[in-house]
Amino acid sequence: MIAFLKGRVISKNNNSVVVLVQDIGYQVFCGENFLNNIKINLEQEFYIYHHVKEDASDLYGFQTSLDLEIFSLLLSVSGVGPKSALGVLSVSSAQDVSQAIMQGDPNLLTKVSGIGKKTAERIVLELKTKIGRLTLINDDFKNGDNNFSSDEIDALMSLGYSLSEARNALSGLPANLTDSGARVKAALQKMKKI
Repeated sequence: MIAFLKGRVISKNNNSVVVLVQDIGYQVFCGENFLNNIKINLEQEFYIYHHVKEDASDLYGFQTSLDLEIFSLLLSVSGVGPKSALGVLSVSSAQDVSQAIMQGDPNLLTKVSGIGKKTAERIVLELKTKIGRLTLINDDFKNGDNNFSSDEIDALMSLGYSLSEARNALSGLPANLTDSGARVKAALQKMKKI
């Protein structure tokens, strides 16, 4: 299974590039935003999703591992194929897609060709908790001394707070406060003062 490629881009069309890696050219399908930033004859790194089915073996490339994680989660939803999932990441950044799903807002997803309202709502329903637990997204929330767990984020979100509200409430808590329950209580108290 191919997970990562680094090589010189030797050609590019409207939905893919050919990456030369040690005399082998790999066709890699990319989202529109990433594709626009890729330059021919320059070395480029790709986080790869290797999609294998009966009649094809396709590579989908992403600029960051977070993009790859979101793409993989989107594929786990029934009715969402690689082209639709890639389309979602072409419409917006992985972080924006994550925020929209976490907030229960399917509108961003309906902008993608091939994803209707029902499919968008299914994506939000099925991925809301999974995205909250994504290690890479939670790593984004670690800022300096602010080190909080996905369980703490989940606890606040289960009480009705948004992802950004939970993150802001948990940031800046005293370093000596290490118990998760106590940290959630302190975050709730902090939000009452705001």
